[in-house]
Amino acid sequence: CPADAQPTDDWEVALTIRHIVALKFKPSVSDAERMGLLAQLAGLRGHLSGMLNITYGRSVSPENLEQGFTYAAVMDFADAAARDTYLDDPQHKAIGKDLVASLDGGTAGLVVCDIEI
Repeated sequence: CPADAQPTDDWEVALTIRHIVALKFKPSVSDAERMGLLAQLAGLRGHLSGMLNITYGRSVSPENLEQGFTYAAVMDFADAAARDTYLDDPQHKAIGKDLVASLDGGTAGLVVCDIEI
């Protein structure tokens, strides 16, 4: 498609969803435990066909503006429906329960932002 192409009523553009999760872990949770929980999330990629990619890790920003949110995961989903399937998935919910229990302040230690790409 040309760079200046615009959608019309004749066709729809299915946008990929980028799901961004910033995490503030309890100080008592080791780096190995943190990475283990994130690896469990990454394991969902083989289980959910609409999860296109996942990357995760510890912040390496030199700006020091993390405000305690020193780990993050970024997932790409084929579309909003694929993201919604992930959110409702029982395995995701089980991993999420363990993840939230390890965060400083529970869900207050979690920031989620989804953008269309």
